[in-house]
Amino acid sequence: MTNPESDGDNPKSVPVHKCVLVIGRDAQVAEIVANALPDWELVCTENNETALPLLRSRLLHLVLTGDETSGQQDVELLRQIRRVQPHLRLIILTSESTPADVIESMKERAFSYFSAPYTTEALTDMLRHATEAPVWDEGIELLSATPEWLGLVARCDMRTADRLVQFIHEFSDLEETHRYAVGTAFREMLLNAMEHGGNLNPSQHVAISYVRARDAVICRIKDPGKGFSLEQLKESALSDPLDDPLKHMEYRKAQGMRAGGYGILLAKSLVDDLIYNEDGNEVLLIKYVGRRVSETLP
Repeated sequence: MTNPESDGDNPKSVPVHKCVLVIGRDAQVAEIVANALPDWELVCTENNETALPLLRSRLLHLVLTGDETSGQQDVELLRQIRRVQPHLRLIILTSESTPADVIESMKERAFSYFSAPYTTEALTDMLRHATEAPVWDEGIELLSATPEWLGLVARCDMRTADRLVQFIHEFSDLEETHRYAVGTAFREMLLNAMEHGGNLNPSQHVAISYVRARDAVICRIKDPGKGFSLEQLKESALSDPLDDPLKHMEYRKAQGMRAGGYGILLAKSLVDDLIYNEDGNEVLLIKYVGRRVSETLP
């Protein structure tokens, strides 16, 4: 394995011993990490306080916090880590989280954020992303960050998409059914924008806004491409009759094209409005979800 990091601005490719630090007393998390990263050295410590001396004394490549601490406490640890190892990747695991904590974690360039409950599969996938994605650019840049309005740009690659979807999932204050619907629709449209508008080119970026209005969530995604018209999708899943949902594939196969339109079709079924701009390179997702939990309490 090679290491793209260096002490200066010039990356080096030299063999390096990779080490991951797991904070906390949850043996299950340590087991997940060991299974996901079998070639890495696994170091465990009890809490954030005992982690800091390790971070100052040896080179680490990845850190996972424990869910006994709050998101706020873990963000503070991340701030201290940045002073010692500025390129270190940290995945926050916590049982206590707020949209403000998620915002602060993104500002401090956390690699990802999970509040309980989360699945082994989701954490395993994110661990692998953390070992594979480029070090010098984390791919997500915040432009606006309040609990009501999250604005950012994101690099057009699949790992960044998965990271961003996880952050949005944690940022959301919705009840689980609405959170799933909005998150799934957002992911489908984000992948469409990155693949078809940005050609999965890491030098290209999509612009995203997530707005929590009083009774709705509004997601805006703008890709760097020239766009398309819905007329171009006549031969896609969007045009299939209900009794023949694969009809468009005959045409697309003859044209050497893969199946298309399913992402838009799925997103349309999960939100109340899906609206494209005239050029077809910008889309709004609108889901009516009711007031914030804090506004419904007596």
